[in-house]
Amino acid sequence: MGEAVKDGREEVIQAWYMDDSEEDQRLPHHKNPKEFISLDKLAELGVLSWRLDADNYETDEELKKIRESRGYSYMDFCEVCPEKLQNYEEKVKSFFEEHLHTDEEIRYCVAGSGYFDVRDRNEAWIRVWVKKGGMIVLPAGIYHRFTVDSDNYIKVQCNAAFRG
Repeated sequence: MGEAVKDGREEVIQAWYMDDSEEDQRLPHHKNPKEFISLDKLAELGVLSWRLDADNYETDEELKKIRESRGYSYMDFCEVCPEKLQNYEEKVKSFFEEHLHTDEEIRYCVAGSGYFDVRDRNEAWIRVWVKKGGMIVLPAGIYHRFTVDSDNYIKVQCNAAFRG
């Protein structure tokens, strides 16, 4: 038997079921033992993912194709770190409030890393660690929240079908 082909996305996106500890939200919060989830399982919840070339996001043909095929016309950047975000600690706590949207949420990590937590169909939290080069789409209507990891830095490209 040949070796299984490794999914390149797993180098920039990993997912696992979270513990229910009240410790710092920026910690990994793995269960003991760790309980990882495949990106295919995430896709069953509607969470889509890609691995892209974050060093060349301005000219990346794959990103262009994704944006065109999904109708993303709006794009912005958000940099979350103590130096760039006023009231940093307060903002990080507010991003961690559970919420949902009527439209999908598209986040492409071009630098740093962070956690996007989503609820599965049984209300359990899944932590999705997105690193530089990872792009995820959270479907409309899924409960989610965001936090930086212990590095306290992420720069994401936010895409949308319209500005609103």
